[in-house]
Amino acid sequence: MAQNPSEEELLALKGRQVPVQDLLSLFGTRLRNGLTVPRIEQALKDVGLTTLPYFGTCNHGADVHVVTWQPQPQAAPEGTDSEGEDDGEGDQEEPGAGGLPARPLRIGDIPSATGGLFSVEPDTPLTQVTWLMRTKGYSQIPVIERGATLCGVVTWSSVAKVYETTASAVLAEAMVEDPPVVEAHHDFFQLLPRVSDDGYLLVRASDGSFCGIVTTADITQRFDATAWPFFVVGEIESRLRKCLGARIGEDAIRAVQLSNKRTGLITDLMFGGYVKLLDGDQQNPALRTRSDENWQALGWPGVDRVQFVRQLDRVRVIRNGIAHFDAEPLSPRSAKELREFVGLLRQLT
Repeated sequence: MAQNPSEEELLALKGRQVPVQDLLSLFGTRLRNGLTVPRIEQALKDVGLTTLPYFGTCNHGADVHVVTWQPQPQAAPEGTDSEGEDDGEGDQEEPGAGGLPARPLRIGDIPSATGGLFSVEPDTPLTQVTWLMRTKGYSQIPVIERGATLCGVVTWSSVAKVYETTASAVLAEAMVEDPPVVEAHHDFFQLLPRVSDDGYLLVRASDGSFCGIVTTADITQRFDATAWPFFVVGEIESRLRKCLGARIGEDAIRAVQLSNKRTGLITDLMFGGYVKLLDGDQQNPALRTRSDENWQALGWPGVDRVQFVRQLDRVRVIRNGIAHFDAEPLSPRSAKELREFVGLLRQLT
């Protein structure tokens, strides 16, 4: 059975920045679960310590600051001079998994949705929460008890409100008590209006734990990574159609089209058709012969045909992933291949 470190060992951590994995190792574990997290939390509090952010929910590679634990006073009850509201509805049940339709892209496909969550415990001083928000550049910090029970979310707006309207600037008064919570498997596009309205979404994993947060900045970054490939593939196709359509006849185009779609129009081809027009190594002997003629018609004697067709076929594969909106962003290698091929076409067309 794993043993807790001594009181002296724990007190030696005070004021230090410690990797989460080092903290777990000190308690003889590598995992954060329903057994280890409460044990570590209680051991720290027994010697008057806690961590900022909360070690139980931040990402595995994060560092935490070991700070003094300060039990916080309760918010003033209703009927006192404080303007704090009755918090009887603050611990409502979280909605269960929704029945949204399966889609190619889910909210969990956004890296930040499953990359870990910086959160604080309900007894964290408000000044420490705002310090964390400032230093990390966060606009919101979830308040989660023991890594599982969501108490609320602190935002800069809620902080401003508590200083303006109440006499007790404590964490309990500075929380948004009904924050937006979604499941990692929920449809990405269905949730875009909620991200726009609230500015963020807290994400639950399939086991019910909080696994990340998605903000408007994350959405912007995701679409920045997604939009460029769409545009560059569109440019590649436009340039291919321009040069192939101008020099390759309709009969050659019909030869690579399906029997019920033989229009002879270059605009009716897809990338697989462009490859068949030029590939001298394809299995169909008739198409191989025609591809030799098509390549000659292009008039590119200084271009290595084998390499050109290989790159064109790679673009076909990359394009199919983009067109189906693959969950994973385009890899640096694939982006490099697109840049190289569109750069070549710009020189040739």
